Amino acid sequence: MSNRVTPDRQNSADPILPPPPDYYSSSQTAPPPAQYTSVEPSTTTDSDTAAGPSTTKPTSERYKMSKRQSSTFRPNDMDGDTVIGANENEDSSGGCAMILTILCYVIVVFTIPLSLCVCIKVVQEYERAVIFRLGRLVSGGAKGPGIFFVLPCIEQYTKCDLRTISFDIPPQEVLTRDSVTVSVDAVVYYKISNPTVSVANVADAAHSTQLLAQTTLRNVLGTKNLTEILAERDIISQDMQNTLDEATDRWGIKVERVEIKDVRLPVQLQRAMAAEAEAAREARAKVIAAEGEQKASKALKEAADIMVDSPAALQLRYLQTLNSISAEKNSTIIFPLPMDLLTHFVK
Repeated sequence: MSNRVTPDRQNSADPILPPPPDYYSSSQTAPPPAQYTSVEPSTTTDSDTAAGPSTTKPTSERYKMSKRQSSTFRPNDMDGDTVIGANENEDSSGGCAMILTILCYVIVVFTIPLSLCVCIKVVQEYERAVIFRLGRLVSGGAKGPGIFFVLPCIEQYTKCDLRTISFDIPPQEVLTRDSVTVSVDAVVYYKISNPTVSVANVADAAHSTQLLAQTTLRNVLGTKNLTEILAERDIISQDMQNTLDEATDRWGIKVERVEIKDVRLPVQLQRAMAAEAEAAREARAKVIAAEGEQKASKALKEAADIMVDSPAALQLRYLQTLNSISAEKNSTIIFPLPMDLLTHFVK
């Protein structure tokens, strides 16, 4: 007996499923079920069989319907934000769990008031308690603030602090895009936004966030030049915050702020940058001095043009110079010489 494949299964990536009941003729026998992947029982009725092959749905569509109708398939299981066990009811734990729960309630009732010292717990206003009963999350989410009830022996709880927590990122040796090695450290501020997710979906949310922050700092700075790192700290901090917040959202963590504390450069690079800055300052000083000399020469030229038209102005300037020299206490002796005497020699 040869195995046949239905026409809709040709050139398809769907798993092999049994063909519809009406595919085989009366003289043929369907292959044994062991040769196909097990699926949900077919819901085809006699009326559907009598309708003929035209009423049979494609195999891929029937496979998707069987997946949706399956009790073990939950679409939220593929979502990273889904809390482990949050979509399951407490009744699905089984009869043994119900018996143990009832037994614990009976023990608590018969041992009052001693049992109250063990069962009643208190969390602060800034704390929440995530309760596990027989290894499963208790419905209702995190408890608190205030008083809540814990069954002995079968329930355990974990406290989560909702206050903002800060930690320092150790100095990271980063090679920038322009091949310069720098040491950068930063500080991160975060808080737990969903206690249940932070407990059920990650082993240690705080430690995981610290490791992710170190990696993110190296990745972000590796795409920047040294000039950008020194001048655009605010932009780099914002990029890091967005990256961390997006990555830790599935852990129930909200990154509030990221700040770069210090950028340490190698000693040789610091000396080279200092020499470059000093040379730039000296060049600017020389340019400024030259511009001053140029302006002064223009002013002297204009003054000389005015004095040529008025010889008395030159004599007054000469006397003013003598007055300024004599105002200072010095031993210089000046002999005034009329300029008219030198006129003959100048000509």
